[in-house]
Amino acid sequence: MSEMETKIICITCPVGCSLVVTHEDQKVIKVEGNQCRKGIEYAQNELRDPRRMVTTTVKVKGGLHPLVPVYTSAPIPKPLIFELIKKLRGVELEAPVKVGQAILKDFLGTGVDVLAARDLPQVGQKTSETGSG
Repeated sequence: MSEMETKIICITCPVGCSLVVTHEDQKVIKVEGNQCRKGIEYAQNELRDPRRMVTTTVKVKGGLHPLVPVYTSAPIPKPLIFELIKKLRGVELEAPVKVGQAILKDFLGTGVDVLAARDLPQVGQKTSETGSG
């Protein structure tokens, strides 16, 4: 197989370096354009096993709001993102929901959980957000 160049933007810090990665198959030969060592590690991971954090919302029945924000406890493999979203689309929780509550555990054996990002009280339940009941 021959060497290839791939251009990617490093997302490990706010700088957002434009990287040029020379690789053969999934073996990184050279990384250019990085301002720190994190860029090299990011490029290697991006070629071998790209992963992303996922944030979305899930339906809630009887809640102060109809949706609660959720997030993955760790990055999941990119090819599984749409499968996760599809699975979460079918989830409907019962209020109240507590921040950090596991919505989905060990998604597809990845060891990654989906967690609630905020408290969501039941309709009529007193909250510090509204100050009423």
